[in-house]
Amino acid sequence: MNDFDWKNLIDPLFYIHFDINGIKLGIYIVLFIVFAETGLFAGFFLPGDSLLFLAGIYNRELIENVMVLGSDFLNVTVLSVFVAIAGILGNIVGYWFGSKSGYYLYNKKDSFWFKKKYLIQSKDFFEKHGGRAIIFARFLPIFRTFAPIVAGIVNMDKKKFMFFNIVSSFLWSFTLIFAGHYLYGFLLKNYGIDLKEHIEVIVIGLVGITIIPVLYKFSKKLPVPKI
Repeated sequence: MNDFDWKNLIDPLFYIHFDINGIKLGIYIVLFIVFAETGLFAGFFLPGDSLLFLAGIYNRELIENVMVLGSDFLNVTVLSVFVAIAGILGNIVGYWFGSKSGYYLYNKKDSFWFKKKYLIQSKDFFEKHGGRAIIFARFLPIFRTFAPIVAGIVNMDKKKFMFFNIVSSFLWSFTLIFAGHYLYGFLLKNYGIDLKEHIEVIVIGLVGITIIPVLYKFSKKLPVPKI
């Protein structure tokens, strides 16, 4: 592994090419990043969408460390399934954490930093928009990390949560990984454009595309859960 730089933490390629003493661990790091970003408080700063898009481009390098498959389609499909499972497990952990801390919050007295009415409003929000909240949150940085935790806190129905958890995770992983893989092949074959030579532009572009909706929500002050 090369000398560590703190900037590497927000560089998707650092995780994809991660190795120790020549042993490539990219696939395991990518899966852990997905798990952490979708279920752990500390994971909100990690690259998510750009990581999956680039994983689609470098799918062969990632998947060959686990198994050797006969076609690109199988490589991308298996990688997408692995990522989807990691995302599902991450959300389950987030929901579990939220459900365990919910009892404490429901019995906590109001203070300057905490108002119980916000918890009640959050419960109403998830009862009304729970499915949409879980699905849309998958594609939004920060919200992707906290949505399952808040769902657990407000005791969103477990079966309903798991349904949208599974649907959103497969939708997120397959959309971004397949987009990365096939857009890379299409541009290279038809226009001679190698996306691997424009990684910084891709990362900045994806960050901008995913952050803009978040900033828009905050600027418009839409009713998002407040805990």
